[in-house]
Amino acid sequence: MLRLLVLHGPNLNLLGTREPSVYGQMSLPDINKSIARRAGELGIAVQTKQTNMEGELVTWIQNARGHFDGIIINPAAYTHTSIAIRDAIAAVALPTVEVHLSNIHQREEFRHHSFIAAVALGQIAGFGPTGYLLALEALTAHLEAGGTPSRSRTDVKKHLTTSRR
Repeated sequence: MLRLLVLHGPNLNLLGTREPSVYGQMSLPDINKSIARRAGELGIAVQTKQTNMEGELVTWIQNARGHFDGIIINPAAYTHTSIAIRDAIAAVALPTVEVHLSNIHQREEFRHHSFIAAVALGQIAGFGPTGYLLALEALTAHLEAGGTPSRSRTDVKKHLTTSRR
């Protein structure tokens, strides 16, 4: 059975009351219930965690190796600031999908850049809580098709350079 780790970053524990016009009315416990329900339908196991601490996210990502087949992460504000989270994802080399409730590319300029995107398998933004379900389906399909882990941009460049010789 596939095992996926779903990580929620800072301030997501306030969902449902935090800027509902941006993030919606659904609480984090309700989002986690919908993730668990969809995972059951897909026949996969999920574990969900939330923290406001960057180092804790890094530790959870590092500890995922050998215990999970992939990661879904909403790094929230750390998306735009955390090289540590980016490096942890690259180091564990598990296929990772980045999720955002809002469309970060339509928001303030400082939210347009993601340090995570370069090492993620893909990014889903702007679909609210449905984005997590889309990530579950996409990551499950990728893994069931024998998909390879996410690779860092350096690895991709190295592969492209090597394959052109």
